[in-house]
Amino acid sequence: MITKDQEFTTLINLNKGIIYKVCNSYCANENDRDDLAQEIIYNLWKSFGSFKREFKFSTWMYRIALNVAISFYRQEKKFRTLDSMPEGLIVFEENPAENDEAETNLQRLKQFISGLKETDRAIILLYLDDKSHREIAEITGFTETNIATRINRIKEKIRAKFSAK
Repeated sequence: MITKDQEFTTLINLNKGIIYKVCNSYCANENDRDDLAQEIIYNLWKSFGSFKREFKFSTWMYRIALNVAISFYRQEKKFRTLDSMPEGLIVFEENPAENDEAETNLQRLKQFISGLKETDRAIILLYLDDKSHREIAEITGFTETNIATRINRIKEKIRAKFSAK
């Protein structure tokens, strides 16, 4: 029979990419990312008893990780300002044929995303992770309609920013 500790460890190992994505999205330096990861895992462990097995673990994990990250980010923001989006959130394969314009656009996109409110950044992170509107709504606690509206507004802002070169 599998113990609670073994089940938790297995589920965390299977879904650790979620923790990496969230930490990279909300923390600029390595020490802060490590602290946030530890805080997320602690909160997951603390709440593990309330996890309902009829739901997807990854959805539950995202919800807790994003809530912890937003709280962590707000605390850290009091002490310093994050000027740009951390590397690694949006990863494109290296291609020597890439031109300067593509690199410039990528930097502009990263800068734009880093300037979003914490909740909008969480939503766009999930959207970039190919989550459906329903999954994003479940994770964030917003309605699907609200998620669709927010994603469309973010996209419009991006289009406006890029067309105003």
